[in-house]
Amino acid sequence: MSSETIAHDPGSPVLLEEIRRRADDPGRRVLFTNATVVTMDPELGILERSDVLVEGDSIARVGPGLEAENAVVVDATGTIITPGFVDTHRHAWQSQLRRIMPDVNDLVDYVTTTLAGYAPLYEPRDMYVGTRLAALSAIDAGITCMLDFSHNSRSREHSDAAVRALVDSGVRGVHAAMGPHFGAWDQQWPGDLARLREEYADGSDQMLTLRVGALATDEIAGPSLAYGPELARVARELDIGVSVDAVFGTASSRSVRAWADQRLLGPHVTLIHATGLTDEAWKLIGETGTTVSLAPTSDAQIGLETAIPAVDEALAVGVRPGLSIDVEVALAGDMFTQMRALHTVQRMRAVNAAYGAEAEPVRIGVHDVLDFATLQGARTNGLAGVTGSLTPGKRADLLVIGAEDLNNMPLNDPVGTVVLGADARNITAVLVNGEPRKWGGRVLDLDLDALREEVHGSRDRLLGRSGTQTPPHERHRTITDA
Repeated sequence: MSSETIAHDPGSPVLLEEIRRRADDPGRRVLFTNATVVTMDPELGILERSDVLVEGDSIARVGPGLEAENAVVVDATGTIITPGFVDTHRHAWQSQLRRIMPDVNDLVDYVTTTLAGYAPLYEPRDMYVGTRLAALSAIDAGITCMLDFSHNSRSREHSDAAVRALVDSGVRGVHAAMGPHFGAWDQQWPGDLARLREEYADGSDQMLTLRVGALATDEIAGPSLAYGPELARVARELDIGVSVDAVFGTASSRSVRAWADQRLLGPHVTLIHATGLTDEAWKLIGETGTTVSLAPTSDAQIGLETAIPAVDEALAVGVRPGLSIDVEVALAGDMFTQMRALHTVQRMRAVNAAYGAEAEPVRIGVHDVLDFATLQGARTNGLAGVTGSLTPGKRADLLVIGAEDLNNMPLNDPVGTVVLGADARNITAVLVNGEPRKWGGRVLDLDLDALREEVHGSRDRLLGRSGTQTPPHERHRTITDA
């Protein structure tokens, strides 16, 4: 190694300073050494005592004993390096209303409180604050790619604010734009998608991509927001994907049948939730290669149709789903929670189904849920060739996780540690597109006091305009109190 090479443990401010000093060099090299590397590439697998070389914005090489001249060397001994997590569906604009309804009763409760109640009160600045808060929090928790299902696009300015928030945060953002369910708006959507693509997502840089957002049926907000031939034409002409929310039950199953008949399904379409669908609908999803985004905690906590994440149904037709957060008004905002919830619920369901019989339960494992949270999430977002695994040539979206921290030591199974042991506090470093976004356990380029003031100001304005001066909540009761 050259005389300019320096080596320290991950999180060292000296390393960060040196990496940033070379920021203008497109060939800048950062070499992470002696880590347990969970590549999530089926051919590369898990590599012990190995290295990851980042060159510019991409993964250059992965393997043991790598050398690279003029590299900033990070001694990653005692860590696990993984791809960044990929969130395939989150309504980021709601973040300043986090946990405002933690014991949400059902979908109607969520819709009337949030989409009919607070959403019409949002100004563009509120869109910016909520979306940026969600994106920065995602980075802090190791989510390097986030699909923002932005279904409060009341004007061009609202959409611009949401997109700018993704860009300013440094996350790899996917802006899925949709018109609002209720209240007055400019009716600029979906026509405004062409402008958004030209101004922000022209394909020259995949840090921001664009998708059409839509609903599965006209039950909630009428036909204009429902996926069908017109929105499919818009997506086709703009060469962008489609994310369809609220896919559940018999009505959505009929829609899947109609979309298949009209040849509107395929890998470019993502169906979100997919709970309570018929066997016929699942057969058509599998045959067309349509992608699926599961929201494990949302399905269970809000109680969407069966309330059971449809992982078994997806796998039965050959679909490996992505995972998503959904709504932070009632749910956790990190991928660790989604992985653990899905892992637990599916295994419980499998054992319960076989209980009292001679059949062997068919259970998913920790590698499955990490695959869903990384590589399959990237595929679901239309970015499988860009992110989701530590494959040479892909963009350098990666996490450095402390494997010998108090809650993780000793390291026995790296995937088990990531899925069942780790959390955001163990993430020492996050790189997105080769750029450090979290280092030494701290999100970078963030004035937390200023952000807190913006978030509280936005929240208070929204509550004040709604006539609620304090966050609404029911008196917490135990079951025995009822």
